Amino acid sequence: MPSRWALGAALVCTLAIAVVEFVGGILANSLALQGDAGHMLSDAAALGVSFLAAWLATRPMTARRTFGFHRAEVLAALLNSLFLLGIAGWVGSRAIGRLGHPVEVSAVPVLIIAIIGLVVNLVALKILGHHQHSNLNIRGAFLHVLGDTLGSAGVIASAIVIYFTGWTTVDSLVSLGIAGLLVLSGARLLRDSISVLMLATPADVDGEAVRTGLLSLPGIRGIHDLHIWTVNSGFVSLSCHADIEANTPTDAILKSATQLLRDRFGIRHVTIQPEVTRAHGDADSCQILAT
Repeated sequence: MPSRWALGAALVCTLAIAVVEFVGGILANSLALQGDAGHMLSDAAALGVSFLAAWLATRPMTARRTFGFHRAEVLAALLNSLFLLGIAGWVGSRAIGRLGHPVEVSAVPVLIIAIIGLVVNLVALKILGHHQHSNLNIRGAFLHVLGDTLGSAGVIASAIVIYFTGWTTVDSLVSLGIAGLLVLSGARLLRDSISVLMLATPADVDGEAVRTGLLSLPGIRGIHDLHIWTVNSGFVSLSCHADIEANTPTDAILKSATQLLRDRFGIRHVTIQPEVTRAHGDADSCQILAT
């Protein structure tokens, strides 16, 4: 519940300042402020997805949805990545168009609104910071807000330059920087979402190290059909077949394997099918253990 409260509070803060920045950017004719508003709006959507995912994750599984609604987070992240890239294209194209035709920018309103945005982002960072280390979902939201904070700092810098020098081209340059930040965030989110949907082994799990660790256990002769995938953030699953030496206590081996996977690799959802090799060389699949 505390983590969901943190996400909800950060969502309200980010959405409110995004609206203020967007309206202020139009009135002050600042593309940098509009671009930062677009960045914050996309991050507000991401925070909304995180909040929704945190709620959906509490719903029980059903006969048709045996993993519950955990994958909703991944699907929403995929949509968010496309949204980020779309906003980046819009901001970048307008910024390039303005480079050759600078327009007047009202520096003072931009500076005031950007400072307000920076303060709100710092508050949201503090709210999320208390939970980010214990929850991957919160960690992702924290990084989104951190990007907003950097964007607001960039707008403040451009407003100061315009106020003292009158060089309005800096507004377009900052806009291009924000667009680049959006592309980077969107591309990474798109890559990670597709990786999860394609059932790839998580980046922080070494599949060969897992295989080697299982083979190091007494009584296990071989590992095959090893699959490691992510259901959603922090929910890693594993399934495999284990060749067990004859006359070896299968229950003890499976217990040791499950404990090793949990303690060394953080994999808690494990399904291992033991196959005991008889003296005549035939394999007999005797049981399946799921924990």
